[in-house]
Amino acid sequence: MKRLITFLMIAALTAGMAGCSLFPSGNLEIRTWNDLDAVRDKLGGRYVLMNDLDSTTAGYEELASATANDGKGWQPLGSEDDLFTGTFDGQGYEIHGLFSDRPDEMYVGLFGVVNEKGAIQNIGVVNATLDGYGAVGALVGDNEGTVSNSYSTGSVNGIGWVGGLLGVNLGTGTVSKSYSTASVTGDERVGGLVGWNEASPVSDSYSTGSVTGRYSVGGLVGATSGTVSNSYSTGSVTGSTNVGGLVGENVNTVSNSYSTGSVTGDSLVGGLVGRNTGTVSNSFWDTLTSGQATSAGGTGKTTAEMMNIATFTGAEWNIVAVGSPSELNSAYTWNIVTGQTYPFLSWEFA
Repeated sequence: MKRLITFLMIAALTAGMAGCSLFPSGNLEIRTWNDLDAVRDKLGGRYVLMNDLDSTTAGYEELASATANDGKGWQPLGSEDDLFTGTFDGQGYEIHGLFSDRPDEMYVGLFGVVNEKGAIQNIGVVNATLDGYGAVGALVGDNEGTVSNSYSTGSVNGIGWVGGLLGVNLGTGTVSKSYSTASVTGDERVGGLVGWNEASPVSDSYSTGSVTGRYSVGGLVGATSGTVSNSYSTGSVTGSTNVGGLVGENVNTVSNSYSTGSVTGDSLVGGLVGRNTGTVSNSFWDTLTSGQATSAGGTGKTTAEMMNIATFTGAEWNIVAVGSPSELNSAYTWNIVTGQTYPFLSWEFA
């Protein structure tokens, strides 16, 4: 009888996990879209992704496709009233084809709101299509936790605080060793990686997607009152006011960073930074590819100068010349193939 009771208790606990398997270490295993959706039932859990999720994975049509949830697609994990406080390790796997059409909603992304206890790492959100109102990002709408070694591709659209990876990076939030190639469109505070970076650090990251908006539009970050360091952007940037190749509006610190994308706008337009009331140090933009001879901060260089290690060693960057990206030297933050490439972050090819 005791064995039967024990068996029934275990069976009930397992069923309550909605497909997730509890490891002895305390991690919950995610293998299907149904497992991923079940995260919302335990937002403080510790999760690991065990494989890629795509349109052929169980639960996609019902949970993450263009027909899911009456055409609204994916419902973000965590909200303003019910925050994600757990950990999520993608283990290098990817989530493909995430669709979310919620143009009247805030906090749109794979995750909606992540608080300071939350941590997300080693995950790619690939070929995502998202549309929201405010705080919209492929990975997280509003982040106050830790995001690292993560990336996104696809398209992200919204009105305010729109970013390729994160809509908002707020307060205790940190972003490092992450990137986005997503195209991003919005109205204000629109960035290739982060829309609005409020009193938070963005470091060792980059973006390559096109960015289009109206006010405070940047290739990497739309507007920042935090810090941006050891980062770069290469995508085209189009806006009206406060438009920059790297940052649209800076009120804190930008350091050891650069941009190369074309930049167009009407007022307060800069090759690196559109509007600056903070500090910009040891940072550069390509005057030829950007089409901009001036910037509110930083130093303009020709393409040849941007591919010359002397430009950056002279600014005391932690950089080394290598023969090719495959010969990277991870002991340095930056690597460069002199005369052939712009600087790239050593972790990119690790």
